[in-house]
Amino acid sequence: MCLSIPARVVSVDGNTARVSVGGTLVNVALHLVDDVTPGDYVLVHTGFALQKVSEEEALETIELIRQLNAAGEEKEE
Repeated sequence: MCLSIPARVVSVDGNTARVSVGGTLVNVALHLVDDVTPGDYVLVHTGFALQKVSEEEALETIELIRQLNAAGEEKEE
């Protein structure tokens, strides 16, 4: 099973994009996705953007990941 993380595209340079993942900027390859522009959201896995997603879907997924993380932290206490 693969897990991809939503990321907001900050800039694009050819087949590489600079994206924000939880506030951390990383470079990802755009070889699998067309027409990516700053402000778009993409799903990222192992350094590759796999597909574009809507802002609504990206933010919903980010919130679900945050909730899972919070639940995990509560169990550790």
